[in-house]
Order: sequence, then C-alpha cells, then structure tokens
Amino acid sequence: MFDNLLYQNASALLKDDIVHHRLPGAILLSGPASSGKLTCALEIARILSCTASEKRGHWLCECPSCRKNKELMSTNVLVAGPRDCSLEILAAKKAFLTAAFNNAPYLTAARYLFLRSVRKLTMRFSQILWEDDDKVSKIAPLMQAIDEQMEQLDPAKPLPENDKIEKICDDIIKQTDKLESSFMYDSLPINQIRAASRWAHMKSPDGKKVFIIENADRMNEAARNALLKILEEPPTDTVFILTTNRRGAVMPTILSRVRTYQFNQRTAVQQAEVLERVFHADSSAGSIDGYLQTFLPVTPDVVQGYARSFYESVEKGALPVINDIVKGCAGFEPRVLFKIFLTGILDAQKTEDLSARNVESAAKNVDILRDVYNNVSVYNQSPAAALENMWRELFAVYRLERR
Repeated sequence: MFDNLLYQNASALLKDDIVHHRLPGAILLSGPASSGKLTCALEIARILSCTASEKRGHWLCECPSCRKNKELMSTNVLVAGPRDCSLEILAAKKAFLTAAFNNAPYLTAARYLFLRSVRKLTMRFSQILWEDDDKVSKIAPLMQAIDEQMEQLDPAKPLPENDKIEKICDDIIKQTDKLESSFMYDSLPINQIRAASRWAHMKSPDGKKVFIIENADRMNEAARNALLKILEEPPTDTVFILTTNRRGAVMPTILSRVRTYQFNQRTAVQQAEVLERVFHADSSAGSIDGYLQTFLPVTPDVVQGYARSFYESVEKGALPVINDIVKGCAGFEPRVLFKIFLTGILDAQKTEDLSARNVESAAKNVDILRDVYNNVSVYNQSPAAALENMWRELFAVYRLERR
C-alpha cells in the first residue's frame, strides 16, 4: 500500500488504520504543496475499492477496480476543488514522450503518469458535479475531445507510432489548457457540494465511494456550511477526503469532524529522488515546485521583474503600458503566472518602516490584490482590465500614505 507515496510518515498511519478498519468516514490530509496529498487521496480510494482476496491494496493488483482506479476512471471517485494542473501535465508529457522515443523500461509507468496528470484535471469536470451549471454546454465539447485523444493512449492498447503520440499529446495539451484557463474556479462552488451530496447518498453496487475535495480551505462560506451539513450526518458508504496546505484556514467545525493526517515538507534530497522516480528528471532539477515551474512559458524571475516595475510605476504615479506587461507575462496563462505576479507586488511594497500608517496601507494593498485575483480567477475579468484597476487602487492608497 502507498508504494507511490514517497517520504511521508502519514502513509504508515493510514495503512494501519485501513488494515485495522479504523479509517473514519472523513479525513483531512494537511501539509505543504507538492507533498503528495492528492496522490495519497487517490491511493486511498483505490485501496478501499480493491477486490483482491490476497494482498489487498497492493499497487500491482490487477483486479478490475484497481485497474480503473490506476487510470483514474472509477465511477466511485469524485474529485473537486481548485488546482493548477497545467505544469504537472506538461512535466508528465515530457516524461512520457522521452520514454516512448527511447523505448525506456519505465514507459508503462510514464504512460500512466501522463494519463493520470490529465485526469486529475478532467475529473473535476464530471457531469455529476456540473449537472446544474450553465457552463456544461461549453465544457462538454472540450471533455469529449480530450477523451477521444486519451482513448488512443489507453494502456490496454498498443501505443501509436512516436510521431502520432506526440501529436496526440499536443492536442490533449491544447484542450486541457483551454479547459483549465476557461473553467477552473478558485473557490469550490456550492452547487458542486450539493451535487456531490446527492451522489454520495446513492447506493453503489461496487463498494465504497470516495469524494476528494482538494484545497478545502478555499471554499466560500456557503460551500463550507453545505459540506458541514453532510459531515454531520455522513452517508455510510462514502469516505470524504479533504486536503489543504493550511489547516488553520479550514473551518473549525469541519476540523472537529475529520481526522487529520499530517504531511511534511520533504528534504531537498528527498524531493530530488521524487523527481527522478516520478518524472525521470535529472536529480539536479531542484525542488518539485521549482522543476514544475521550468515548464512555464516565462520564468518566475521575469514575472517578478514585471511586478517590481509595476509597483515602481505606482510610486511614480505613472500608469505603465498594461498590454506590454500582459504580453511579457505570456497573457498570464497558466493562471499560476498571475499568482506569481501578485506575490511580486506584495514583495515590492514591503518596507522596514512599520509605522501604523504603513501597516494600514499594506493591509489595504493585500485586500486589493485579493480582490484582483478573485476578479480574474472567479469572475473571468481580463488580466489587462484587472491590472489597470489595480494600479489605480494601489496608487490611491500610496497617495494617501504620503500625505
């Protein structure tokens, strides 16, 4: 069990609880980003549904349920919650193509890696979760196009020729980029909690259901309260798995109804081994997050440079050429680039002057940046319009601070 979860003590605790039937109906996996929480949640789902009579839950199990779960095709698993998936998909694509072109011994593993990286995104757009959303008609064609391409990479089928594999992967990337940039939310909608509740209360002929909510701390109040109602009277056949990078940001009443399993920050050496074993990247690639960011269309340093320049323009009272910033930051696609830019703004406005006025101004700026991020990620405002509005609001705060 948990053979694919490296260097996390939580796996031993979870294994013991599963083997001795002590796993509760609702758990929280808490720890830093890229520590394997989603991998663990998906592995719990696979283990709970395994039908093998011997070595139940073994990673190499070939029972029908385990095969579906390894491909992330099980109808007994729902995944929801915001996540930046694009960089992992690109890293997995590189590992897969490299393995295919070189007929590497790890080709099968790399094949699964790519398929799973894509489905970590597409699972969030299940018709079960989006049934009452008016965006379904726009999402459905993208999902169909992705599924048709993924079908050609089905592990049960022979792989196409290398040149065709590359084209299939490129087509999948185009569709997943569009799906994520157009429809990924930053806060889990309440309608999806309600839809998942209806699903969870329906009896399954195939055993336990698992509902995974990633970044559970990023739910709005209505969604949190809806989830709380489910956890107060949970269906007996469904396990709820929440993940978070910030346990303290999870609603206390939700925390009281889940058992927490803590994940730790891996050491630099351990992260290098994870990169080598999972993505078959050079061990000198650095941290997991650092490696994934190498797949960004522009480097974080470039984006942070634009952020510093932007804030300098606020201090000078001169509106910069917004379109040049957006273009230089690759249109802020994927959206993680926009997060890096806003973090750069925060870093640029830091000062050693801790006077009451400066502290108050800094707090106002944080609120402005939070609203700007929500306007872009939740309400689909264009980055250009958001930056222009942000400049004016930051300048107003700066001018008041200097009076």
